[in-house]
Amino acid sequence: MEKNKYSILLPTYNERENLPIIVWLIIKCFEEHDHDFEIIIIDDGSPDGTLEVATELQKIYGSSKIVLKPRPSKLGLGTAYVHGMQHATGNFVIIMDADLSHHPKFISQFIALQKSQDLDIVTGTRYEGTGGVYGWDFKRKLISRGANFLTQILLQPGVSDLTGSFRLYRKDVLKKLVDNCVSKGYVFQMEMIVRARQFNYTIGEVPITFVDRVYGQSKLGGSEIVQFVKGLLYLFATT
Repeated sequence: MEKNKYSILLPTYNERENLPIIVWLIIKCFEEHDHDFEIIIIDDGSPDGTLEVATELQKIYGSSKIVLKPRPSKLGLGTAYVHGMQHATGNFVIIMDADLSHHPKFISQFIALQKSQDLDIVTGTRYEGTGGVYGWDFKRKLISRGANFLTQILLQPGVSDLTGSFRLYRKDVLKKLVDNCVSKGYVFQMEMIVRARQFNYTIGEVPITFVDRVYGQSKLGGSEIVQFVKGLLYLFATT
C-alpha cells in the first residue's frame, strides 16, 4: 500500500514571530506519528521579514520539508491555496493558519478520521463536542456564531463550522473545489464546503480549540463582515 504524503499549506502575512513556533509544532506532530510531509510557505510580500525567517527555517529543516513559494504582494487566501497546491507533492493537502490559532496537535486526529472513514475532507469544528474558542471578545464570538447560525439556516451544509480554515483535503478534491469556487477572502472557506456537498464529497469533523492569535493583528474587520453577508446571499441564490 502506497504511503500517504501530506502537504501543509501555510499562507503568511506578517507572521515572523509565529512562524518558527508553528513550523516546529507541525514537524514535531508529523515526526511523532511517522507521516510523510512537506510544509509549503506562501508569503505574500510581508514587510516584517517573514520570508527571511522562513528562509532560515528552510536551512534548519531542509528544502524537502520547508518549501518556499512566496508572492510579491497580498493576493488573497483563495489564490494562495491555488499557488501552494501547484507545488504540492502530497496526495493530501492540509490548510491551516500560521498565527498559532490552529494547534498542529489536532492534525493526527484529522488523519486518523480520514483513514478510518475514507473521507474526502476533514474539517476542524469549534462548535461541536470539545471544540471551542479562546481569547475572543464577546463581539467577535457573536459575529462568528451569528455567521454560522445564518449559514446553517440558509445553506443547510450538514457541517457545524463553515467558516473555519483548518482542514484536510484529498488533493484532487481540493483542486476541483478551488476550480469551482468564485468567492474570495472570508467567504472562500464557506463556499468550499457548500461546493463539496454539491459534488457529494464525504466530510468529517474533528472538534478543535481555536486560540486567538498570539502575536500581530487580527485580519477580520468590518469590510470582511459585509463581504461575508454578500457572499452568503450569493451562495444561497446559486446553490
